[in-house]
Amino acid sequence: MTDDHSRLDATALAELVRTGEVTPLELVDAAIERIERLDSDINAVIHRRFDQARVEAQRKDLPAGSFRGVPITLKDLWPASAGDPFHQGVQALKDAGYASAVDSDLVKLYRAAGFIVLGRTNTAELGLSATTEPAAHGPTRNPWNLDFGVGGSSGGAAASVAAGMTSVANASDGGGSIRIPAALCGLVGLKPSRGRLPMGPHNDEWTPSAQHVVCHTVRDSAAILDATAVHTLADGVIAPSPQQPFAAYVGSDPGPLKVGICTQARPDVTPDPQCVDAAIRVGEILAGLGHQVSLGHPEALVAPSDQSMGLLSMVSTAARLAEIESIIERPLVEGDVEPGTWELAKRANEVTGIQVIDAQSKQHEFRRRMLQWWIDGWDLLVTPTTAVPAPRLGQLASSADDPFGSLLRSVPYAVYTSPFNTTGQPAISIPAGFSTDGVPLGVQLVAPYGREDMLIAVAAQLEPILDWASTRSGVHP
Repeated sequence: MTDDHSRLDATALAELVRTGEVTPLELVDAAIERIERLDSDINAVIHRRFDQARVEAQRKDLPAGSFRGVPITLKDLWPASAGDPFHQGVQALKDAGYASAVDSDLVKLYRAAGFIVLGRTNTAELGLSATTEPAAHGPTRNPWNLDFGVGGSSGGAAASVAAGMTSVANASDGGGSIRIPAALCGLVGLKPSRGRLPMGPHNDEWTPSAQHVVCHTVRDSAAILDATAVHTLADGVIAPSPQQPFAAYVGSDPGPLKVGICTQARPDVTPDPQCVDAAIRVGEILAGLGHQVSLGHPEALVAPSDQSMGLLSMVSTAARLAEIESIIERPLVEGDVEPGTWELAKRANEVTGIQVIDAQSKQHEFRRRMLQWWIDGWDLLVTPTTAVPAPRLGQLASSADDPFGSLLRSVPYAVYTSPFNTTGQPAISIPAGFSTDGVPLGVQLVAPYGREDMLIAVAAQLEPILDWASTRSGVHP
């Protein structure tokens, strides 16, 4: 049964386990076989825990959650898994053989839902790039065309699902890192509202980052959100609860919505017509579904950048390198991290506390300007997920001669996504066709804070029309 069920989503696989048609061990063995067969070309799953997974699949006390027996992978960045490598794309942590001592809160919830962790997937170093080509573990290739990248930083996660290794993979998003790889790999990628899912104990909910999954179907994304949107009083931010389970909004009528289509970008980015056309096409479909659709967007989205996010990225990078130094118990040297990461942290030494507070104030002001558009009566924003199609491998890579080149060349990939990490709003990337190179394009839907229900309902309306769930990459079994 190695490939018999490789085209089923996680919800369908869980139902097969529930009815006794397959066992958890059979699903795990089949996924392991696919990883071993396919990943030499892709380089998605960089840490494998196959023996442990097989043991867990045979446990009589395997939790009887909604995804009992379904294999999953974890991104090697935020979701720590006890006893497993935890390198975050960093050569120094890899050299030190660093492993986590604990499960993160989200991983505990995955296990409680019955998921079985097969391994950890490749990520850009510290999640800082829109490509997944870390020096520590090498590049991840796009299953749709091996000459192209998968985006970042959750590139290993997206590639593993697009290649058919697993039906679902954990991913995280601090500037687009769920949505960008989902777009370039033809997947559904929902970034939840800030505080929707727990980030602890390694991170906290007040940061721009969020965690969830990449997958093939809206119903998987919704049901996994239901299984993991669980908090304790220790969590820093807790998003408002929906009126009913998120899965209930799949197939529900969202009502006629006032929808704006964004076809512009900020002055330093020129959107590719292929990406813009994909957004317009989705808008036309939404109009045909009865929504009120017109050109429209928050003016702040297309205004010149004030660089406040860049300054805060410098400071947070320096803090993360200091944390790594405490882990490996020695000072980092230049070769321990990639050139762009090193330069970011070095420049943070020139930043004052006053500048940090000013940058935070500018981010708050940007958030208010962005949200005014929704306050003024709009319901849903549609944008290209990325301003340009997938890059060729090496196009976004960092080098000692050009340390910031990777970050600067990543801007067109994050220009539509990162603003909603600042605002904390939920946003979802859905598959919306292909570039002339045959690599997927994505379109992003953005709702008000706390309204994942709206995104799920609208994306579920679009899914059968765009028919992405039945489309698979060339390497997919």
